[in-house]
Amino acid sequence: MTDDALAQALLALVRAQHFEQTADGLRGGEPLDAPPSIDLAVAVFPRGGAAPVCANVLFSRELRQGLVARFDPVSSAVANVAFHADVRDDKGDSYAWLPGADWSRIAFPAWFGQGPRFVAPYPASLLKMMVAIGVGQLVDAGRSDWALPLAYQGKTRPVADWLFDMITVSSNEATSALVAHLHERGAIRREGGREVHNEMHEVFKAAGLSGLMIANTQADGGWGNGAGSGVGQIQMTAWDALRLMWRLDADAPAVPPLVSPASRDVIRHALDAQKLHHNLSSESLRALPGWVPGIPARFAHKTGNTQNYTSDAGIVHDGELHYLIAITTSLGMRYAPHPDASTTWKVPALGAAVHAWLKTNS
Repeated sequence: MTDDALAQALLALVRAQHFEQTADGLRGGEPLDAPPSIDLAVAVFPRGGAAPVCANVLFSRELRQGLVARFDPVSSAVANVAFHADVRDDKGDSYAWLPGADWSRIAFPAWFGQGPRFVAPYPASLLKMMVAIGVGQLVDAGRSDWALPLAYQGKTRPVADWLFDMITVSSNEATSALVAHLHERGAIRREGGREVHNEMHEVFKAAGLSGLMIANTQADGGWGNGAGSGVGQIQMTAWDALRLMWRLDADAPAVPPLVSPASRDVIRHALDAQKLHHNLSSESLRALPGWVPGIPARFAHKTGNTQNYTSDAGIVHDGELHYLIAITTSLGMRYAPHPDASTTWKVPALGAAVHAWLKTNS
């Protein structure tokens, strides 16, 4: 398998799902009025220690046939895409993905990169992986401890327990507790109502991970739209979400770490214990009518879902098959076929299709 073969396969597998036909709850079940945005990245680790095979493909209303990302030979960063940040209105609500949205009238902020424009969907709760890395860095620097009792809104629990709930059940309260901890320990600092220091951004930049941004969170732990953060201030590309997961995979070829082996193990323990399998994997939804299977293997991952967005990223092991996969999309809960589902069944179907292709071709 080559990088190009994987990229062409991913293009074909995304196209085969016909995401443009997805029923939109905001349109009374009619198909969405413009193709969704999908950013999909995969890295495969072949048997015998051969070089990893990697690909990233991107689709949007402006990239309807899909675009294959090209990676810089030195930094491995995406080199042929101009990423733009998501937006929210004066009320703090996402509006770029609503029916009838006219992108020609929306000033999407330039984020980084050069090439065709791709508006990066908000990563939803996948953002919590950046918080996990930030806390791990605090611990590694001796400014916190995984066993430290951390108080937040009347509850006191060890830092590691807050992190476990943030990852395994996507607890927003746990996320806020850890964001407040990052502020309290000086990893993030605000002055005059604006953020003036963010150690996570410094680490991500040094690692060449320009596609990771967690800006304008608040000292009280606020990180959503209402806090002035959220959409447009917190962003992740699929490729850099994947490369973050790579640094948490002790079985993958070595890359410069973001946290110590001990902190990596704490975070990886939470990923392995994930309880929300409802995006690329759909094991949590087996009882729902019309269930569609997703990735059918051990998947240490983190999901994200809101009304407008769905994301997922993690580490897959199936016998000798070992790969990383990450996806961010504008296919949120409004496209779900059941109130207990989180997105269209086409997302787990894509996960299953990618897994089946890799089983056959790796």
